[in-house]
Amino acid sequence: MNGIIEERKQSIVLKKAGMENSGITCDKDSVSGSVSQRACVYCGARVVLNPITDAFHIVHGPIGCASYTWDIRGSLTSGDDIFRTSFSTDLRERDVIFGGEKKLEAAIEEVVLKYQPRLIFVYATCIVGVIGDDVEAVCKSISEKYAMHVIPVKSPGFSGNKATGYKMACNAIMHLLKSYRNQPVQKGINILGDFNLAGEMWIIKSYMKEMGIPVISTFTGDSSYEKLIKAPSAQLNVVQCAGSSMYLANLMYEEFGIPYIKVSFFGVEDTTESLLKIADTLKDENARKKAEEFCAEQSERVEAIIAKYRKNLEGKRAAVFVGGGFKAISLIHQFTALGMKTVVVGTQTGKKDEYEVIEKIADKGTVILDDANPAELEHYMVEMKADILVGGVKERPLAYKLGIAFCDHNHERKHPLAGFDGVLNFVEEINSSINHPVWDFIKSEVSSYE
Repeated sequence: MNGIIEERKQSIVLKKAGMENSGITCDKDSVSGSVSQRACVYCGARVVLNPITDAFHIVHGPIGCASYTWDIRGSLTSGDDIFRTSFSTDLRERDVIFGGEKKLEAAIEEVVLKYQPRLIFVYATCIVGVIGDDVEAVCKSISEKYAMHVIPVKSPGFSGNKATGYKMACNAIMHLLKSYRNQPVQKGINILGDFNLAGEMWIIKSYMKEMGIPVISTFTGDSSYEKLIKAPSAQLNVVQCAGSSMYLANLMYEEFGIPYIKVSFFGVEDTTESLLKIADTLKDENARKKAEEFCAEQSERVEAIIAKYRKNLEGKRAAVFVGGGFKAISLIHQFTALGMKTVVVGTQTGKKDEYEVIEKIADKGTVILDDANPAELEHYMVEMKADILVGGVKERPLAYKLGIAFCDHNHERKHPLAGFDGVLNFVEEINSSINHPVWDFIKSEVSSYE
């Protein structure tokens, strides 16, 4: 690709025959000037913590930071919905000059006295990192004064990337959990890295119920203070989104001795494998038997419906650009099952081991990108003749501008894509988007200009 930034060349590879490890550059800060698709540290922290249904989120910074992440996830709740409200100290020029600690203290006390919350997160944004407000001291003072948890989240946007924000969120969660570490172990699991987008956590929990496995706590979809503090008693941590929660799983292993496994509930193949893996790790033969029966029944049901769409999709070419590597891997599996070829695959926060798996399962000639910028993504979608792009809201205009179909796999979506029913939603959306007659009109318009 002409004009590619030199430093970006190591983050783009072409899958070749026999390739085992390309040495792709990943998990680093974005290259200056490349207009990265990534979000900031604060955004990464907020999207992890936001779905805690009864937590209060106070953003210590300009009002724009709070509005940027207002109701940022399509997370659903079975309890409180205070998490949909964003609180801000609304720092301005005067606060930059004289400091904003008193303003922050007043804001926290106002929330405490008005709502009597059990849990408050206070986010230190970019401007706070510049002026040097001691957010930790303010939070500690309020916590002691009112005997509650006011937890600082160190998240100046310029201090790293979105993945750094994930770590800051995990540190904040551990700040809470350490106070409840001395609990007897009970039968059950914690689910990490699922945010109940469009009710997906409820789908996963229903599968656990089918298998007879209790769910102790969830991070952070449809979670609450009372549920979170029981997490140290679980037998196993099940990590769905490794990008956001692998760090937390490691911390919980070190602090509480809770082992963990990585899973994915996207696609028939990965969902089945994950349910069996959970039962095997717990050494629960009864759960294993129930999982086998349940997965066989659901797979047969889903496959009968998918068969109607496969003839419309076989041979189509897909481009993937999503947040984490685990999701990209599952999408490749799903497209393969539909007879489609994944020709472009990239992530915002993929890790080295995830890219090694992607390289292993990708077809020869597949373009693999880390932290792609819009120009790169557009170029390779056109060059590889992609028929559809699976991505998030920032990528949607790129696809439509090029006359390429689009499937929303973003965290703001309103329809579940996890589990067996999620597979049906995914296939129906892929079919309706890729085979929509509008693309014929667009292609004819493009041809008339050429």
